[in-house]
Amino acid sequence: MKKLLTTAALLMLSAIAFCQQEENGMIYIKHPYIDVVNNAAKAYMAKDESTEKMIYSDTARVWISGLEKGISIADAIKGWSSDFDYFDDVNLKTFGYPDYLHYKKDDGMTVQSWWTLSGKSKKTGEVIKIPIVIFDDFNTAGKIISVSIFGDLSKWFKEKS
Repeated sequence: MKKLLTTAALLMLSAIAFCQQEENGMIYIKHPYIDVVNNAAKAYMAKDESTEKMIYSDTARVWISGLEKGISIADAIKGWSSDFDYFDDVNLKTFGYPDYLHYKKDDGMTVQSWWTLSGKSKKTGEVIKIPIVIFDDFNTAGKIISVSIFGDLSKWFKEKS
C-alpha cells in the first residue's frame, strides 16, 4: 500500500511539474502602437504617402499572402497607392479590435488587427471585400519594422493585373 501511495504521489507531482504555466508578456487593448497602426490605415485611405513613410522604419519589410518573399516598405507604399488606380471607394474598415502584444521573450512588440479591405473595381464594377489580419512589428523607437498581411487577396491582385 505504501508503494502504491508513493507511486501515486510521484505521478501527481510529475504532472504538476509539467503543467506549470508561464507568462510570456502582456496583451493590451489600448496602447500607442495601436494608434500608430490606426494612423497607418488612415494614411493609406487618404493616399498620404508622406505620413506612411514616417510611420514605417526605412528598412521595414512587408509580406502579403501570395508573395514568395517580402518587399521593401517603399515598394509596398507604391503598391498601396496604386490600389486607387484600379478601385473606387477603397476602404479599410476594422472589425473586432486590435491588440498590442508585448512579449517578454526578445522584447517583441506586435499589433495584430483585423480589417475588411474593400473597393469597387474600375474594370468590372464588382465590389470586392476581403477579410484580412495584419501583424505589425515595432522597434523601440515606435516605428513599424515588419508587416505581415494574411488574407485571400487573389481577387484584389487580379484586378490590378
